[in-house]
Amino acid sequence: MAALTLREILSFDVLGDAAPEILCGGKGLDRPVRWVHSSEIYEIGPLLSGGELLLTTGLGLAGADAGARRHYVRELAERGVAGIAVELGRTLTEMPYELVDESRRRGLPLVALRAVVPFIRIAEAANTAIVTQSLTDRPHPAHDRDGRVSALLVELAEGTALSQSDVLARARALDFAVDRTHRLVGAAATGPGAAAVAVLDRAAELLGGRLLRAAGADGVVAALVSVPARVNGSGDAVRAVQGAVVAAAGEAAAGAALTVALGPAAPGEAAWSRWGESLREARTALTLALSVPAAEPQCCEGALVTSSRALALERQLVGDGLTPASRDRLAQLVSRALGPLLEWEAAHPSDLVRTLEVHLRNGCSPTRTAAILHVGRQSLYQRLERIESLLGLPVGEADAHAELLLACCAQRLLRAGD
Repeated sequence: MAALTLREILSFDVLGDAAPEILCGGKGLDRPVRWVHSSEIYEIGPLLSGGELLLTTGLGLAGADAGARRHYVRELAERGVAGIAVELGRTLTEMPYELVDESRRRGLPLVALRAVVPFIRIAEAANTAIVTQSLTDRPHPAHDRDGRVSALLVELAEGTALSQSDVLARARALDFAVDRTHRLVGAAATGPGAAAVAVLDRAAELLGGRLLRAAGADGVVAALVSVPARVNGSGDAVRAVQGAVVAAAGEAAAGAALTVALGPAAPGEAAWSRWGESLREARTALTLALSVPAAEPQCCEGALVTSSRALALERQLVGDGLTPASRDRLAQLVSRALGPLLEWEAAHPSDLVRTLEVHLRNGCSPTRTAAILHVGRQSLYQRLERIESLLGLPVGEADAHAELLLACCAQRLLRAGD
């Protein structure tokens, strides 16, 4: 496992707070950083051993002439430092031209820090990550790796991880390095035997991304899937993962007992706060998917694949669970909006409420609705005419759309809870 690079160090939140601007040496951002050091000494070069990111306010350069400043850069480049980061605003208001020019000549990354952040904060975060990386940069037995993956995923989901730098270092030590172009999607899956693990592994392989996964004591597999930009042309990482999971389930013939739920996509540089959010929402979506019949699940070989996005209405209506008070509130909504349809269904075998929900969820598209319900267009038109006759309004009426869709969703939730 390689050491942390200058590019990765610059992606830390604490560096982001300093508003870094790369002035030159961008081709050297993948240099390994051995340590982050701060100094205002002009003659610091001979005291360094190479591989450092040097932080300075430029105090030692303020009174130096152009030639001395060039010598400062040359000496640091010859010592093999990874880069120089200069805070602007207190000692130096602008980066001296000779620093930029000499750094460019030497191919040395030069970074301007345009906001003031105490160097101790930057050094502490970066050096903690570097030390963590060095401690984990060694072979580990499979069971030890599984334990570290599980611990990291739990801390992410619970929001108890120490810091961004800690998370990135631990993830990278587990061969889960991501960059700014990646999108991460949390997943929660359950199925017979090792089906959930096999399907998630294959889905990540189909995406060309990486996967962190661990099985909990309850049999639920939690995972983070990285989606490279090259396979995410539409920009919808959740849809990309959903498609890969469906394809993988089809290859494995996983069967009806497999259920996979996905959380929202998080930027690769977002670190643990957004990654944890995606894991939590995936787990909530899985719980709903297992307890509430889906309006229109994406299935393959009987496997159910859904997402927190697809279950957004259910999550908003249920919250932390159905209580007597929430049941009464939902029942009132259903009675008010769908009363005539429910009365008709009680007396006549029909599927009007589900037809209405699927139709509303799909933008009132007859083609899409008929395909999902597996009915002919003529049969669908007859159902829609019956629904409109009973409700006394067009199903596509904008003012009624939201209430009708919420009521249909509430009806499914109430039936599942009976």
